[in-house]
Amino acid sequence: MTKKQVEEIAISTEFIKLDSFLKFAGVTDTGGQAKEAVLEGLVLVNGEVCTMRGKKIRPGDVVEIDDLELHVVAE
Repeated sequence: MTKKQVEEIAISTEFIKLDSFLKFAGVTDTGGQAKEAVLEGLVLVNGEVCTMRGKKIRPGDVVEIDDLELHVVAE
């Protein structure tokens, strides 16, 4: 099993939508790529597959995609 790469991503707002978060964090280059990844079920939010690209991601949430684990923190 490969070790996950863990990163903290700080947001300055109360929440950010999941597809926007993936682009903001640099996981995808475009919003379209982020949308595809979410709709294909490749993204986990707090350990569960999430297919809602508009899901509100808040500080304290953990977003996983591939071997990346992104911890959302307040700026």
